[in-house]
Amino acid sequence: MKIFKSVFIVSCAVLLISCFGFSNKKESNTKATYIPTAKTEIAYFASGCFWCVEAIFESVNGVEEAVSGYAGGNTPNPTYEKIGTGKTGHAEAVAVYYNPEKVSFKTLVTVFFGSHNPTTKNGQHPDYGSQYRSIAFYKTAAEKKIIENEITKLNKEVYDGKIVTEVAELKKFYKAEDYHQDFERRNPNQGYVKAVSIPRLNRFKKKFPELLKEGKRH
Repeated sequence: MKIFKSVFIVSCAVLLISCFGFSNKKESNTKATYIPTAKTEIAYFASGCFWCVEAIFESVNGVEEAVSGYAGGNTPNPTYEKIGTGKTGHAEAVAVYYNPEKVSFKTLVTVFFGSHNPTTKNGQHPDYGSQYRSIAFYKTAAEKKIIENEITKLNKEVYDGKIVTEVAELKKFYKAEDYHQDFERRNPNQGYVKAVSIPRLNRFKKKFPELLKEGKRH
């Protein structure tokens, strides 16, 4: 009985600080309706829990909106529960809507690599599995070249050739369930958000203060 109780306690603790395992489908989405302009472009990235990634990109000046979703796999219509098995091929990803007159795709790639560990295969602590792998998506040959050039630079200057980030063409992006959108902002006291998401965002802010929106610098 003591062994079972210990396992149960550990399991609960893992769920408390894990991106997977939380469900609040009854909560309505409070995300304001976003309408892109004619100038708006979209970039796609995956670098661990999308709650964290969405909040990071939304703090960047020139980013109009970030939407959590799924990309990188071949399974149609993935759901949070299905991708949590690691069998759909998809990763938790974010669609970043941005104004190229205010922020470039190259800068967004800098944000991507500067806000996670690109040498960790299939995960970002404390989340592990193929659904949390690092992927920089491209839509054009120019975007692919920008990503590859950044990897070459970082492998030489910072990571000693250890980057495992996938460079993949964006085939299809599926928006995640409404209760995932703006999750960090709407759930500041949730265990994972307090222990992982907010500290990750704050580390990014400290590293790139010059990239932040006016109201996001503190």
